[in-house]
Amino acid sequence: MTIHLTGRARVLGDDINTDYIISSSRKKETLDTQVLKQYLFEAVDPNFAASVQEGDLIVAGKNFGCGSAMEIAVTILLAAGIKAVLARSFARTFYRNAINNGLLPVECETSEIAEGDRLSLVLAEGAVQVKNETKAQEITGNPLPKIMLDILATGGLVPYFRKRQDFLA
Repeated sequence: MTIHLTGRARVLGDDINTDYIISSSRKKETLDTQVLKQYLFEAVDPNFAASVQEGDLIVAGKNFGCGSAMEIAVTILLAAGIKAVLARSFARTFYRNAINNGLLPVECETSEIAEGDRLSLVLAEGAVQVKNETKAQEITGNPLPKIMLDILATGGLVPYFRKRQDFLA
């Protein structure tokens, strides 16, 4: 399986928690991802959601997705057209929620990536290569286990089990 993504870097800092991704107060109003995506990262940058383009890639520092284990934080990113998050490290629950919902979490060094850099990401047989086309730099991400690749290839955990149909046996 090979995944190839290209996009514009949208750079955030360290310790971006799930309430920064989507505020808990917004979930009280609705759980409709098409409505909620307009509030993406509003606590970090009120204009962020309006500036997101399909295919943008989130780039962050350490501990991305910390805080509460809100699965909707991942689904809002996906609803906004974001297919991957590159970070130096992830909160464990966010990382699993990302895989389970089909969002690619890439652990790699992100300190040299700047806002707006054009990135090309290739995931093949577990190996992750990120090319910063703007700066002609290559970054190697942490490899992913086969089971995670299989889950990502089918679009998430539910489609994975639907496809396999042997989990009931």
